[in-house]
Amino acid sequence: MEIILLERIRNLGALGDIVDVKAGYGRNFLIPQGRAVSATSVNKAKFEVRRAELEKAAAAGIKTAEERKQALLALGAIKLKVKAGEEGKLFGSVGTRDLAAALTSAGVEVSKSEIHLPSGVLRLAGEYDIEVECHSDVVAVVKFILESDRSDSDKDSE
Repeated sequence: MEIILLERIRNLGALGDIVDVKAGYGRNFLIPQGRAVSATSVNKAKFEVRRAELEKAAAAGIKTAEERKQALLALGAIKLKVKAGEEGKLFGSVGTRDLAAALTSAGVEVSKSEIHLPSGVLRLAGEYDIEVECHSDVVAVVKFILESDRSDSDKDSE
């Protein structure tokens, strides 16, 4: 299925590109979300009329994403207290939902879908550099420090 992209999509193409995607991906995801239209001759003509408007909206989206990136970088390192054993192994794990909640409580609104954990959830205490995708072209790297919340009284009782 050929479609015209109405915005830049990572690993697929830029605004205005005509790409061939699987029919289900186009019909069930890209077109209903308004990220693409089918590549008919009528839609191609309509797109060329709207191209300047779409490019202006894309530039505004990138500008907003850059502002969010600067706000994320201004936060510095985010410390999270987690329950962990003696060797730093967590009781449970820290995932995208936990990281998004920590960033939101620090003052920058982030959804869990914007956080990328390529090696899976975090299961050990320590420092991690986590990518936050503000836009498909704008990625901020935020440092998270997972610290054990074991108190000295817990260690004495063992």
